[in-house]
Amino acid sequence: MSEPDSVRVQLTVNGRKLEVAVPARTTLADLLRDHLHLTGTHLGCEQGVCGACTVRVDDLPMRSCLTLAASCQDAEVVTIEGLCDADADRVRAAFSQEGALQCGFCTPGMVIAAHDLVRRRERLTRDQICAAMAGNVCRCTGYNGIVRAVHTATERGIEHESAG
Repeated sequence: MSEPDSVRVQLTVNGRKLEVAVPARTTLADLLRDHLHLTGTHLGCEQGVCGACTVRVDDLPMRSCLTLAASCQDAEVVTIEGLCDADADRVRAAFSQEGALQCGFCTPGMVIAAHDLVRRRERLTRDQICAAMAGNVCRCTGYNGIVRAVHTATERGIEHESAG
């Protein structure tokens, strides 16, 4: 039996259909981390500024620290643990190749945001990549490797599509 201030939420997380009961004020980040033990979604500022908690909700990057779990009724959520397609492989390979990784704290949110850009199959300038990734903060890399990685992965996605 659930407590009076709890809500039941049905959603799909990384391809698994779930129904969970959580306190009404539970954020999606807390649901993922504390209830589902998907700790790849990191909590940094918990104010929606740093982007470390970025996940995909119904195919859009979202800040899970600002999103109430109850608002995700019938949503499809993809975390870094469930991000598995050819574009995700391109992003991960490019992040490694271009030196876009250091401590790794921002990496899950960065990869989710970069994946969204790669999936669009648009050629992006450095300025466009910087603007698109501005909502994700890294305190280690200086961003050059991240920008290069997003550019590399985007170009590889476009090349793959035109070859196919």
